[in-house]
Amino acid sequence: MMKTNPGRFFEDYQLGEVLAHAVPRTVSGGERALYQALYPARHALYSSDEFARSCGLSQAPLEDWAAFHMVFGKTVPDVSLNAVANLGYAEGRWLKPVWAGDTLRATSEVIGLKQNSNGRTGVVWVRTTGRNQHGEAVLSYVRWVMLRKRDPDAPAPQAVVPDLAPALGADDLVLPPGIDFTGYDFTLSGEAHRWKDYEIGEQIDHVDGVTVEEAEHMLATRLWQNTAKVHFDATLREDGRRLIYGGHVISMARALSFNGLANAQMVVGLNAGAHANPCFAGTTIRAWSEVLDKAEVDAPGVGAIRLRLVAISRGEAFALKGENGKYLPDVLLDLDYWALMPL
Repeated sequence: MMKTNPGRFFEDYQLGEVLAHAVPRTVSGGERALYQALYPARHALYSSDEFARSCGLSQAPLEDWAAFHMVFGKTVPDVSLNAVANLGYAEGRWLKPVWAGDTLRATSEVIGLKQNSNGRTGVVWVRTTGRNQHGEAVLSYVRWVMLRKRDPDAPAPQAVVPDLAPALGADDLVLPPGIDFTGYDFTLSGEAHRWKDYEIGEQIDHVDGVTVEEAEHMLATRLWQNTAKVHFDATLREDGRRLIYGGHVISMARALSFNGLANAQMVVGLNAGAHANPCFAGTTIRAWSEVLDKAEVDAPGVGAIRLRLVAISRGEAFALKGENGKYLPDVLLDLDYWALMPL
């Protein structure tokens, strides 16, 4: 009997199958410190317990994207160990804050399967739920992954592509209990811009850039216990380069967006996401945002803002796709999310 895990291939998945992922993770303040060491993350609500308490929370929670990465990392051995690429996200919701001392675990349900026309790969859709030690769901999202087949001659399953919402509505968002921005301190947050100051269609160049180093992206990926081979083993790609975990690009772009969106404090919804082009060590990541929508929510002093966050490697801000409708080669990430902001 084989003792090691070679990872799953496309033909190993069945529609409706539920995968219980191994290795629960207890969160400490160390994850917050490491997150801020890896990314230029400065949003005040996650940096200061006192600021978080002034916003109605008991303490500063773990960064939303750090919670996402931890849950995501749990799923990799069962979902994407042999992935060619992680293709997209949808219907993501942060359901409860994650606090120091919480223990996170995850399950995923296979909700879609489709073999590609080349017969050598296929796409698997999963809905992943992260839970805390009380069994409460803290995060849920759908992602789809392109996987290799172990046997190209294995029969293709009946194609099932899930019908996913193009975006969450404001009514779909779950707000943290007690959240209250009526006493929000704009001096301590770093910017005076509030919800009413942003217009739908407005675009923001976040100006700054960060060059990604080989060591730091591998350290980050290990921190999230993401074991996908393409992030570590340079022999798995013909070009001999390690592929940077897409979540590393997400967190870097989110951190860069502080300059212009310092008051977009809590991420509560993930509408869509695409890793448009691969990212490698030596790439300088820059970011720009576009305001897609705004909505009032049922919490004092709080508004929801829907943002497109785009990470680019070079080129000009606000350029996204070419005349052929495909992403430009300098676009690394196209992310559509909801955040909470003081009115």
